[in-house]
Amino acid sequence: MANSLYDRTIAFAGICQAVSLVQQVARHGHCDDAAFKASIQAILKTNPSNTLDVFGDEAALKVGLECLVKGIDSSQSGNEITRYIISLMALERKLSARPDAMAQLGDRIQTVQRQVEHFELFDDQMLSNIAAIYLDVVSPIGPRIQVPGVSSVLQQTANQHKVRALLLSGIRAAVLWRQVGGKRRHLVFGRKKMVEQAQILLARA
Repeated sequence: MANSLYDRTIAFAGICQAVSLVQQVARHGHCDDAAFKASIQAILKTNPSNTLDVFGDEAALKVGLECLVKGIDSSQSGNEITRYIISLMALERKLSARPDAMAQLGDRIQTVQRQVEHFELFDDQMLSNIAAIYLDVVSPIGPRIQVPGVSSVLQQTANQHKVRALLLSGIRAAVLWRQVGGKRRHLVFGRKKMVEQAQILLARA
């Protein structure tokens, strides 16, 4: 994987997109369909040719790039997004330190890759299978990610599956972030450059 500002921006936008969509589902019971599909498909891209290949193209990350540019602010919504990102990155660090869990995660994703040859990825049952990977493999490692939203929306099983599948996509993007050399210092000292890069990508997306 290349290690450049572009690659880090793509990976971080992937994390932002996943958490932004989690927020949409938790509040409204639905989210941007194209962004949702790109984020879920990214989970199955385990051997990408480059960083962007994980998501398909720059346009597929529009929601994430917009979130990177203007969604991480001091508003209540922005604070919620920030908490999600910090929690996902902490969870990914714990996961990457557990070879047993990483191996189990790889096996479970391979199973879904085989199932996709026979079933539509976005069928309820397939989303349930992806959500189960998060619930069985990632979530027990902790810390548990709290998802605020509308309780009547979050009580619906289909929405629970979407949220967990998106959190798994966020973990996928956090793995990618680490693979392209993303570090905490890039978020603290290099965020302005990432925002500028995201603005360039949005202008042509």
